[in-house]
Amino acid sequence: MHSSPFSAPRPVRRFPALAGWLVLCLAASGTAVFVSTGGWYAALHKPAWNPPAWLFGPVWTLLYLMMAVAAWLVWCEGGWKAQGRALGLFVGQWLLNTLWTPLFFGLHLAGPAFGEIVVLWLVLAVTLHAFWRVRRVAGILLLPYLAWVSFAAALNFALWRLNA
Repeated sequence: MHSSPFSAPRPVRRFPALAGWLVLCLAASGTAVFVSTGGWYAALHKPAWNPPAWLFGPVWTLLYLMMAVAAWLVWCEGGWKAQGRALGLFVGQWLLNTLWTPLFFGLHLAGPAFGEIVVLWLVLAVTLHAFWRVRRVAGILLLPYLAWVSFAAALNFALWRLNA
């Protein structure tokens, strides 16, 4: 009997699936091509609490790894068929995450980027809740991500207002 890719995952498929979630999550870091520490961003007025540029890469790498493990843990609880809502929310917040960097750094649209990050925060909060209900550790793995997006939203707002 042939199983659908949306049916419950067999144990032998779990580790390739983890690799898939890692690739998806780390692919979001590709938007870093829009980030430049010189030029437009360097000229912005920044709040005193603006972190150093070197901090963002390591923080995001760790967050993407935690996101991938969280999604994988949820996926292991029945695959897309059983966890389609939670995983769909995850993919939705991932898309919003990947949209923010080109919006802010690429197009220099701090105001719209702030609106977008608020939507990201809301979808992420709902995703975290959905993950928590499926597997508590998956929700816990998303807590630092929600905290960082909260910080990033505050920073985005401050940069927008200071440079409007």
